[in-house]
Amino acid sequence: MTERVVVTGAAGFIGSHACQVLLRAGWRVVGLDNFDPCYPRWLKELALRPLLASPAFRFVEADVRDRAALDGHLEGAAAVVHLAARAGVRESVGRGAAYRDINVGGTHAVLDACVRAGVRRLVYASSSSVYGLVAPPFTEAARLPSARSPYAASKQEGEDLCRRFAAVHRLRAAVLRFFSVYGPGQRPDQALHRFARLAAEGSPLPLYGDGSSERDYTYVGDAAAAVAAALAWTEAGPAGAEPFNIGTGRGVRLDRLVGLLAESLGTRPTVLRQRAHPADAARTRADITRARRVLGWAPKVDLELGITEFVRWYEVVYGYEALAAS
Repeated sequence: MTERVVVTGAAGFIGSHACQVLLRAGWRVVGLDNFDPCYPRWLKELALRPLLASPAFRFVEADVRDRAALDGHLEGAAAVVHLAARAGVRESVGRGAAYRDINVGGTHAVLDACVRAGVRRLVYASSSSVYGLVAPPFTEAARLPSARSPYAASKQEGEDLCRRFAAVHRLRAAVLRFFSVYGPGQRPDQALHRFARLAAEGSPLPLYGDGSSERDYTYVGDAAAAVAAALAWTEAGPAGAEPFNIGTGRGVRLDRLVGLLAESLGTRPTVLRQRAHPADAARTRADITRARRVLGWAPKVDLELGITEFVRWYEVVYGYEALAAS
């Protein structure tokens, strides 16, 4: 019988793509999502459409903090991919209690449910934000500093929980530190999506800092492939929670990102400079040596192609009229 995996946050950005990859790999997938109102429900429902067409996929609208819902669907599962979370570094500032309740409380609930159901395989979505002001390239062996935002703090606590449960309950967990994931289905609050919308409206694009900040941008298809590779890694080996950087190993300046997006959109947007946000890191860049060696994973999509794919998705979802108006 084909094995079953439970994916939390299945209607989300990375989650919906990960479910597609897992289905293609032969898994039966139960997807959980509570349609958190952090962005429009219709976007999440749109992401679910291709999944619902598969007889190997079943969707459950539920909150990961709901014990009954978790217990009912983890029973008999081979593994859990825990992607559900409230995202956003800047958005988390001033909302620490909510982020801790959802991200830390939700992770604790999922781990407790794994123990009750006897599930020993876990993939947990962490973030490059846990590195804070560590000098790039970031390596998994780096000592993590104090978190600079409630979001980063919640991800650090989630990692700690994974390590604790792995040690006590003999779980084998892959902790994926995602670096600035982008692409089709991206959340409206994320940079490319926000910039595309503003460009379509003819509004100026707010750029934090002087444009020299750098991010390691990871295409969502590559991030989803990393989830599948990590899940395969959990099948055999000793208990423990091991971190893996999921990025490209290349930093891209913000002003270059905006230029590539403008070129793909065929626009010449006005830029509105703003003071750098104190919660943001000036530069991020992953050392992905460990993910390559241990997981057998490597990114395949370069930034230019990834932005083109994002713009194609944006045009389909929002219509060509909005882009033409710009």
